[in-house]
Formats: sequence, C-alpha cells, structure tokens
Amino acid sequence: MISSEKCSSASRFHLLKLGTNEPSELRELFHVGLIQSEQSFPSEPTQQVHAGFCVDQRCSIVPQCLLSSCLSVSNRILDFRRVPPVAGRLLNMTKEIRDVTRDKKLWRTFFISPANNVCFYGECSYYCSTEHALCGKPDQIEGSLAAFLPDLALAKRKTWRNPWRRSYHKRKKAEWEVDPDYCEEVKQTPPYDSGSRLLDVMDMTVFDFLMGNMDRHHYETFEKFGNETFIIHLDNGRGFGKHSHDEMSILAPLLQCCRVRKSTHLRLQLLAKEEYKLSVLMAESMTRDRLDPILIQPHLDAMDRRLRLVLKTLSDCIDKEGYGYVVENDLQGAPGARSGHRTR
Repeated sequence: MISSEKCSSASRFHLLKLGTNEPSELRELFHVGLIQSEQSFPSEPTQQVHAGFCVDQRCSIVPQCLLSSCLSVSNRILDFRRVPPVAGRLLNMTKEIRDVTRDKKLWRTFFISPANNVCFYGECSYYCSTEHALCGKPDQIEGSLAAFLPDLALAKRKTWRNPWRRSYHKRKKAEWEVDPDYCEEVKQTPPYDSGSRLLDVMDMTVFDFLMGNMDRHHYETFEKFGNETFIIHLDNGRGFGKHSHDEMSILAPLLQCCRVRKSTHLRLQLLAKEEYKLSVLMAESMTRDRLDPILIQPHLDAMDRRLRLVLKTLSDCIDKEGYGYVVENDLQGAPGARSGHRTR
C-alpha cells in the first residue's frame, strides 16, 4: 500500500485572507469550498498500486511529467472537484509495480530496454505498445498516483461523445467549426435540453482552456443517476503542452452558448485578483507534493493569461446577451448547489 498525503488546499489557505470588503456571495462561496474540501479529502487515504494506477509521461515540457497532479489541484481551486485526488510519487517499477501486481496482462507487458531500463506499456485502446512504453532509470520513474473511482461493478459509468469533439482529420472540419449557431442545436438535444449538463460542459470548457487541452473527445458520468449527475474530468493527459500558445478553439462551447454558472463566474473573477492570483494558488497548492516543483513558471503564467481571456469572453457575452441570460444563478437556496439548464 502507498500512502497518499493530503494535498494542501489553496482555497482554505486564502480563506484566512478573504477580507470583509469582498461581496458576501464570494465569502459564502469560499466557506462552502472549505466545508467540501474537508469532507472530500480524508487526511490519510491509501491506494493499492496495481494495473490501474496513473502514470502520465506524455509531455516533456512539464517537469516530472506530473500533469495529473497539476490538474487535480487546478480542478479544486476552480471548485469543480471533478478530478480524482492525485499525488506525485517516485516509484520503483520493479518492487512497487511489477513484483506486486496481480494483473497478469500488465505483468506480461514489462520488458528490459536496449539501454537496460525497466519498461512497461500496460493495456489500453491507444498507444499501449513497446513504441510508447514507460521506462525507468533504470527502474525509478516519476509519475502520479490517482485515487480510484468506485469499481465499475459498483458504479457503472456512461461514456458520452463531446458535442464539441474535434474531427481529428486534416481536411474535414467538425460541425461546430463551420456553424456559429451550433449551440442552438445542442441545446435541443438530450441530455443538454434539460438539467445541468450544458453548464457542466461550460465548466469543463473553462478547465480545458486553462490547461490547453484540445483532446476532450469524450467524457464520463455515473450511469445510475441519469442526467442528475456531473461530468467526471478524466483523461487530461494532453494538458499543459504549449505554454506560449492559447488555443481559442477550445473555448468554442463558451463562445457559442454564452452560458456559465454564477458560482463559476464569481470564482474566475476572484482568481483574476492579484491577492488570489490563480498562478500563485497553483504553485502554493503543489508545494507539498513530493515531486515539487511540477509546473514551470511559463505554464503558471499561461493560466493567468488564459483566465483573462475566459473573463473577456464572458464579458463580451454579457454585453451581447445580457447578464440574466448568460449567468445562471446557482447560489440560490443551498449555497454552492449546481443549478439546472435554462433555455432562451
């Protein structure tokens, strides 16, 4: 068993500095975040390492390749809480994975490289081959360990095709790329025609844009709750690629739909303030990770820059459509409650 320490919570740290001059809604929002943080992350969770553990080593730009740790932290700072808790670890691939796994399929994928390093490639739909193997030096590897979701036998998950999925074709464009009114079609299609699903997609869009993830082709929900559920932010491995480039097409759902939760809008406005700066919160929140530093400064600066672009997009939407249409008030009743979908 590997113990995963509780990550420091930037929202709780800065709750102490939140002044009385801030709007009452913001102070209430941070109080709710504090309570949820304490309830959601026990101080000493433990996870057993076996076939499903997460090692993310796709992007050489990010030191230690611990994208998952960064994403788990940023998801909590945004108060979405849709990424399973993650912590960085230096693993011995021989003693802590190969020699203890009970998964024979995983065990068979281990091999020794020509450079005498221990490698494995696991089992998955894409890129699981010797050409895309994960290799240690010689058997030490830096990676991220994620808390497992409930077993599929206990909590089945449903996979949904993202309406704003890319065509993944050099010449063929997706419908949303050629139809500026594409959102109107989406809003008339289940499950986006009722409930909070469309607003969930807007939250996910903001999350993806801040980290530069263009690869959100599908997403998952828990099947049992039907449309009365939330999107699980899994498969974030393409995030934090080019810190110098802001891919505006990621914001297409927000640009075309002009919808956002009030709690999300308030949180983004707060994180744009100098005293609650997103990049600073990110850096502070990851200092307790065993492999800190994880993100280089240009990536942190890019998050601040992209946050300003998100707020500019929402500001333009409000000027065009009006605040009452763009911003869905989910702070009525129980603080922090996620509201439903509203049509024009």
